[in-house]
Amino acid sequence: MRSSVRVLLLSILMLTVTVSCKKTVKTEVKEVDTYVADNYTKKEVDIEMRDGIKLHTTIYSPKDTSKEYPIIMQRTPYSSRPYGEGNFRTKIGPNEHLMKEGNIIVYQDVRGRWLSEGHYVNMRAYIPNKTSDEQVDESSDTYDTIEWLVNNVENNNGNVGIWGISYPGHYATYATVDAHPALKAASPQACIGDFFFDDFHHNGAYLLSYFRATSLFGTPRPNGDAPIDTAWYTLPNLPTEDQYQFFLDAGPLENLDHFFEYETADTPTMRPEGVTDDYFWNELKEHPNYDAMWQSRGLIQHLKNVKSSVATMIVGGWFDAEDLYGPLETYKNIEKYNEGNYNTMVFGPWDHGGWARDKERNVVGNYYFGDSISLFYQKDIETKFFNHFLKEEGDMDSGLPEAYVFDTGKKEWKKYDVWPPENAVKKTMYLSDDQELTSEPKAITGIQFVSNVKKPVPYSEDVKTVFTPRKYMTDDQRFAARRSDVLVFETEAMDEDLTLAGDIMAKLKVATTGTAADWIVKVIDVHPADAETNEEMQDHLKMSNYHLMVRSEVLRGRFRNSFSDPEPFTPNQKTDVDIKLQDVFHTIKKGHKLQIQVQSTWFPLIDLNPQTYVDNIFKADESDFKTQTHTVFTDSNIEFTVLK
Repeated sequence: MRSSVRVLLLSILMLTVTVSCKKTVKTEVKEVDTYVADNYTKKEVDIEMRDGIKLHTTIYSPKDTSKEYPIIMQRTPYSSRPYGEGNFRTKIGPNEHLMKEGNIIVYQDVRGRWLSEGHYVNMRAYIPNKTSDEQVDESSDTYDTIEWLVNNVENNNGNVGIWGISYPGHYATYATVDAHPALKAASPQACIGDFFFDDFHHNGAYLLSYFRATSLFGTPRPNGDAPIDTAWYTLPNLPTEDQYQFFLDAGPLENLDHFFEYETADTPTMRPEGVTDDYFWNELKEHPNYDAMWQSRGLIQHLKNVKSSVATMIVGGWFDAEDLYGPLETYKNIEKYNEGNYNTMVFGPWDHGGWARDKERNVVGNYYFGDSISLFYQKDIETKFFNHFLKEEGDMDSGLPEAYVFDTGKKEWKKYDVWPPENAVKKTMYLSDDQELTSEPKAITGIQFVSNVKKPVPYSEDVKTVFTPRKYMTDDQRFAARRSDVLVFETEAMDEDLTLAGDIMAKLKVATTGTAADWIVKVIDVHPADAETNEEMQDHLKMSNYHLMVRSEVLRGRFRNSFSDPEPFTPNQKTDVDIKLQDVFHTIKKGHKLQIQVQSTWFPLIDLNPQTYVDNIFKADESDFKTQTHTVFTDSNIEFTVLK
């Protein structure tokens, strides 16, 4: 068995090298942008934290020393490279405007990553009420870093801002807790809030599609905690271009262990059975429930005491497949518990980090939303925010609204004083028989479908492999609507616009012949037949009757009552399953239809539920996986938040 695994891993490595070589051959030489090198000096320092650990930090300072500048920093697990004081990034800072206006831009490798010392902990737990210098977390590391910067970097004006996208966004949120007095502005963007609901899990369901990213966070550095300036982890390439078939053939999750056994052929394994070298994979396997480990690492619950001296602007994309829970819950919790703070949100028609790109046409997958949307955000929102709090008055009157949000149906920006808007109300619609979505309940019946573990519903019709999936968030859902194991409920064509503005709650009433099941709900905007096709559309599709997925979510059924204490279903017993779908801002326009799809598999976006209850799906056997018949009852309903 070991030899066959090594052969497979060797073949994957050879494939990686081959692909890398092919990419190198095809790469065109581009002119290097020297703006940063021409206008900034670069310095690399190791800043000592309160416990003696040193964090590697890169400082870009404007060459024009005739005035003082704010410091805008980013803390990252993804490297502050290029390393070496003669090596420059081609772009620095949150955007080009802030770079060219002149700011001191700082990047730092977080504790335990790259050239920083110390031990890395994935989503390190926050320690409130610290009693000694040995108690450290990302908040204390940020505080100590800012303290050093404002006292040692020349020509700084004493004001500090922080930003970051995704994991760096998580560190930006962290900075607001027990914040340094010099920190005046923080912009957490697509910020991770809790790994049981962001990225690697959605409501307890494991995101199998993120499997290849596991080693990025779980591979130990080769020399313990010693700094290293080159990548020490290997991201597995699947030996096929069909990820659906790969994961289906792989079977139970425990069959993927060999991807995380890093010993060489000359080093015999000494670990216990089922334990790999990758500590994040081990954590995923050993902690399938929302237990003390996951709870301690979530940051959302620690946002009750965000310093009022720190202005926050939370940024996210309505079609962000990775981190939608994080930014929405970060904004809502700061807003809820910190009355009087300057706290705003910006959400646009973007996938993960799309607002930071400089493409003129804003497209997610097949769907075109308009021109210069990201460029507008960078110039008129992000730059305005940082300048106001770092260079100008810094009062509550920034000129920006509480909520700057993009209606992805009407394709236009809107400004609101609160989110959801004051004129938002709840509207309930029922999953009625004969594929109808109705405003009033009809006769209660049960609609059955067979959930075949050998033929799960794909999350996309594309045949390919991806590192992390993004495009599916706006994919055409006709391929799913035409399957017998996907239930469809649809309105008539709208006779007036209906604007969804806020969260959505699916209140399902279901039954299953088994003892376990996942439940997936999708909200769809069905376009009319005469809808015009845009140039980014895949060749085999048209916008005519396009089924645009507006929002979707999964709930692992065992967690219907508690994420900490899972429980099986009683076979054939009618059961309530409530699924919260994250906020949307989307108008179902006149002539369009509102559709709901309900299904029980979503593969391989999420892993396959055995549909037989086991304590830990990561340790399920092949024999646990059973085809079952599920029932959705027509007193199920969807509660929308809509504008009056």
